[in-house]
Amino acid sequence: MVYELQDEFESKARGFGKGKYGRILKMARTPSKEEYVKTLYITGLGIVAIGAVGFAIWWIMTCLPTYF
Repeated sequence: MVYELQDEFESKARGFGKGKYGRILKMARTPSKEEYVKTLYITGLGIVAIGAVGFAIWWIMTCLPTYF
């Protein structure tokens, strides 16, 4: 039982870079510092934008009903 599991695991591990994801893994690389900073900047802007929209909705729902 244990030997069968071990053989199955080893056969999957041997073919890890040759399957449908092998090409992607071969093309993958670590981003440069410039790419990382741009990604961080864009992600941060997205988080701030979503937070601002949420705050605006909250403000409209709490403050505007008192005017009517």
